[in-house]
Amino acid sequence: MDTDPISFGTDGWRATLDEFTDERVRAVGQAVADYLGESADGAAEPDPVVVGYDARPTSEGFAESLAEVLAGNGFDVLLPERDCPTPLVAHAVVERGAAGAMMVTASHNPPEYNGVKFIPGDGAPALPEVTERIVANLRAAEPAATDEWGDVERADLVAPHAEHVRDLVGADLSGLTVAYDAMHGSGRGVTDALLESAGAEVVRLRCERDAEFGGSSPEPSAGNLSELAEAVERRDADLGIANDGDADRLAVVTPGRGFLDENLFFAATYDGLLEEQSGPAVRTVSTTFLIDRIAEDHSETVYETPVGFKWVAEAIGEHDALIGGEESGGFTIRGHVREKDGVLMALLAAATEADEPYDERVSRLEAEHGRIVADKVSLDCPDAEKARVVDDLENHIPDEVAGQAVADVVTVDGFKLLLEDGSWMLVRPSGTEPKMRIYAESGSEERSRAILADGRKLVEPLV
Repeated sequence: MDTDPISFGTDGWRATLDEFTDERVRAVGQAVADYLGESADGAAEPDPVVVGYDARPTSEGFAESLAEVLAGNGFDVLLPERDCPTPLVAHAVVERGAAGAMMVTASHNPPEYNGVKFIPGDGAPALPEVTERIVANLRAAEPAATDEWGDVERADLVAPHAEHVRDLVGADLSGLTVAYDAMHGSGRGVTDALLESAGAEVVRLRCERDAEFGGSSPEPSAGNLSELAEAVERRDADLGIANDGDADRLAVVTPGRGFLDENLFFAATYDGLLEEQSGPAVRTVSTTFLIDRIAEDHSETVYETPVGFKWVAEAIGEHDALIGGEESGGFTIRGHVREKDGVLMALLAAATEADEPYDERVSRLEAEHGRIVADKVSLDCPDAEKARVVDDLENHIPDEVAGQAVADVVTVDGFKLLLEDGSWMLVRPSGTEPKMRIYAESGSEERSRAILADGRKLVEPLV
């Protein structure tokens, strides 16, 4: 069997269905079974494994194949009663004391994709040392004798997660109207039901299962949420919330601003948490410095990580952070599993809105700390060339960008050029696509565009 196409990137293995075959999925299941067997230290009764799946039409079948492989290796397996969000599977690992989980999902990718990821026993994303061991174990599935097989059961993963996050957030959403867009993904009937159970009136959009996701990718970007923005206006909703395909991320639409940049959402939500709690924040190197300004105002610390929620999760655990997140819309908070959770964050967003509308809170923060405009562009770059481009960049760092001197260079992930006026530019390789990313943050659209233009001039000759 050819396992060469199988590689675990930032968040598991994803591929189009011509490569993502049942045989290869079973090989990944066998590799995970071998890894868990190695980690069990000879325990007579191994802990169970959870296997979840998203709303794609092929996902349940692949999940059943994984369950069969794991059961054939002696593990009891828990399957959900229906397709469900990734964070519910991560929560179930911790709540049920499972050895780990496998989740069949291609998240926000187009319908022709599917994917699989491994979630360790702590519910946090797997770090590279774990996924490297799994990849090293890839081989054809090999079940044990039938009398040594584990049991496969179906279970409700929705109710325990909902109870936990309601207790954690403590939201009373009475009188709040929320427009919710599931984008035909696994958040349907989960996020909307959670908001309703906390007292909100919920206006539902794209909450039907659709194998083609309505003809687009289930990615909650500004360009894909015009219908949600219209619903917020038409139905006089206080807030609009959307989840991606597996509901581990979210996006927010407000009446005054429309699509709310994820950086501003992060900053405003952290500000809201700090009204009653204390604690540091964790953000990726590509996420706004507005987080740092808010933290400084409250005598708190911010920890910067490489891009990728696994690094955010690791830092949350090390520093007992109040919140951790990234500019792509993935967040979690203290007291919850260290995995991004768009269902939890939908409830927290609604609770934050109920305390002080995001439009007012963001305007206040901008008045206190200055306006921020974040933007990014991508340049095609083959995966095999990324390391060379990064090495070449080290020898081409400019003295100034967009008319401002480079005050410092941060190398947490790629090269982040901190400019004298407080703006910055980041160049780093994508962990999910054959591209180089260029990010900019400044106080105006014009200046951010100028920074990105200089970034292009810097990177294009090297790609």
